[in-house]
Amino acid sequence: MGACPYCRSTTLPSDTICYSCGRVLPSGERSSYRLEQQFNRGSKDTTYKMAQKPSKRGIVQTHIGTRRNIMKRQKNKVRSVALVALIGFVMMSPAAQEAVFSADEFLLDAVTGYHVYPVEASYTLSKIVDLQNKGAAGYMVESILIPPVITTAMEHQYQFEFTDGSEPIQPMTIQQTNQITVVVEGSSINVPIDGLPSKSYEERVITSGGHEVWWPGLGSDINECEVANCVLVKMNLAAGASGRFSFDIDLSSHSYSWWSDTRVDPWIPGQEYGINLENSGTFADIANRDSGLRQTQFGSELWYERDGGAGYAINAQDALVTSTADLIASSLPEGRSDNAYAFARAAFDFLHANVVYDTEAPNPARSGPACLASGLGDCDEQTNAFFSILRTRGIPGWYAFGVLGDPKFTDVKWEAHAWGYIQLPLNDEWCEEKKIVLSSCYVEGSVDVVNNKWLLNTPTAYVDWIEGQGTDGTDVNNYFHPVREGPLGSGVDIDRVRSYDTIDSADISGGNFKVNRYAENLK
Repeated sequence: MGACPYCRSTTLPSDTICYSCGRVLPSGERSSYRLEQQFNRGSKDTTYKMAQKPSKRGIVQTHIGTRRNIMKRQKNKVRSVALVALIGFVMMSPAAQEAVFSADEFLLDAVTGYHVYPVEASYTLSKIVDLQNKGAAGYMVESILIPPVITTAMEHQYQFEFTDGSEPIQPMTIQQTNQITVVVEGSSINVPIDGLPSKSYEERVITSGGHEVWWPGLGSDINECEVANCVLVKMNLAAGASGRFSFDIDLSSHSYSWWSDTRVDPWIPGQEYGINLENSGTFADIANRDSGLRQTQFGSELWYERDGGAGYAINAQDALVTSTADLIASSLPEGRSDNAYAFARAAFDFLHANVVYDTEAPNPARSGPACLASGLGDCDEQTNAFFSILRTRGIPGWYAFGVLGDPKFTDVKWEAHAWGYIQLPLNDEWCEEKKIVLSSCYVEGSVDVVNNKWLLNTPTAYVDWIEGQGTDGTDVNNYFHPVREGPLGSGVDIDRVRSYDTIDSADISGGNFKVNRYAENLK
């Protein structure tokens, strides 16, 4: 941009006059594009030039030395009127209001900050286990889940189906395993990326050090996988001996948003069919989406009763939970009281404002009610609280487990992590306008309360396992207890230390984007 030499107003490179004072700009202010056009046409310079002594607004000197008041020309009168009308229209339009909001968001960014994530990344995550046998000779067996392929439609074949016979929308893959290698004391064993074909205990690989590896598939036998397809590693250790093995996963992951909003970076896919305040359905609509399957599977008011008096992890009947849910509902603007999106987002923002992350969370983990009562919670505890609140209104929510990495992949800061998925219905009108089959018209998106990721997947979250159809918490309990020692009664006592690392460097492509940390305006 330039500036008018008379009134100092901002001008664009292509301007020939200043629209603030009406004076013609010197030819040097014009764009090189226009000059090149003129040269190519072979015409002489017939543009206006600055008068040496401009005495009146709009008076200019022509190329032949005469003076003219260009503001009296009818074309420029029309242009001035049109410009005023355009300014008036812009200032009255929603886009203008959005610009004002953008200024507010800029200030909120400065106060609350934001996270930065890569659009996509490929890397090799190494899950390392170090062992020290402090007792008698024995063994330790660990079950390590083989990561699933994660798509934007979960396990469904299509993301949306259409009433007019159009091709259904195929889901996008957002986590894909490329290779799995188990390294035991220097011996490398390649494992199929989906665990198939399976390898039973009888077919196990035995390393030169006498350790054993197999991947048997799902089953109920002690030598099979309890939760999902897995690799079993049996480390046989003499008294006082140590050992190490690693589970190295080479994978590709992509950011994706199930949220359609101006705050979402335009480079992130998913927004065309994403959900927001305006196109969301009601609590009642949930039962009409996917035949109410998710509500049946993951809408129970009481879920996973833990041992030792720890209570239900999710409890939508607790008095504090119900009163908190009512408080959140009462904060919604008129006309939004039964909007599923508005309630879920308000619950998400409420936890951000009222629950502090606890780096020393107890074991067993706090329940949803206990997390709310203490105002403290780590990742799975805040997810317990979030799901407890959602299930007071019948909104389905289920768990995802895995490992969380450094957003920039510049430091090794991987740690075990838990977050969730929720289902939200799109409203009937929006579905009908898009010609989407009503039963398929919903989103199932990832929500990480602790890390302020609303309906967002990022490459920095590696998914081990997403909770299946079991509703009693058995699978979750087994996920948290993947180790057994033996032989029983032999006095074996093996210390186990788990850590994570990135092998070599991550391949980050597509640039980075930011995620704001302030609440959504639901007005």
